[in-house]
Amino acid sequence: MAEAFEVSQPTISRAIAAVTPLLAGVLEQCVPTADDLDDRNSPIVDGTLLPCWSWASRPELFSGTHRTTGLTVQVVCTPDGRPRWVSDPRPGSRNDIVGLNASRVLDGREPSARLGDKGYIGSGILTPIRKPRNREQPDWEVEFNRHHNSLRVVVERAIAQLKTWRVLHTDYRRPTDTFTDTISAVIALCFYAAE
Repeated sequence: MAEAFEVSQPTISRAIAAVTPLLAGVLEQCVPTADDLDDRNSPIVDGTLLPCWSWASRPELFSGTHRTTGLTVQVVCTPDGRPRWVSDPRPGSRNDIVGLNASRVLDGREPSARLGDKGYIGSGILTPIRKPRNREQPDWEVEFNRHHNSLRVVVERAIAQLKTWRVLHTDYRRPTDTFTDTISAVIALCFYAAE
């Protein structure tokens, strides 16, 4: 961007730092809240890690599952794959169920009306059946898991659509204290573009 506008890199960095929170604020009304979710259409939920540089001073950002640092968000979409809600970012060291509970999206709602992956076992959300260590899964469990995953794949596509924004799928290089504002601005732009 600095080359395109024929200015210095620090000038572009200052401009981005000034515009990002303004953009998030202006588009805030486009972003659905947890209260806007409709439980009648069996929402599908999944979490994803938004990677950033490895800051030695921020060990809470390290995700053991992904072996990198970042912030996680929970994404809820409809069965046809349209994103309906995205949580506030949480440190990458926390797993999906902790992020979902922290977002309080299930408060006052029936969790069994939602579909999720094995990261949500124990939350009440409908998840695949875990394979026991001491026996093979019966055919009906395998078929149930196959059907469950065929329904749940749409949330993976919804996450992939969010991550078409380069800032959400490559290592975030700006200071960590700006990452949350940037994520909020990009998510607001995603919902604004979908309207």
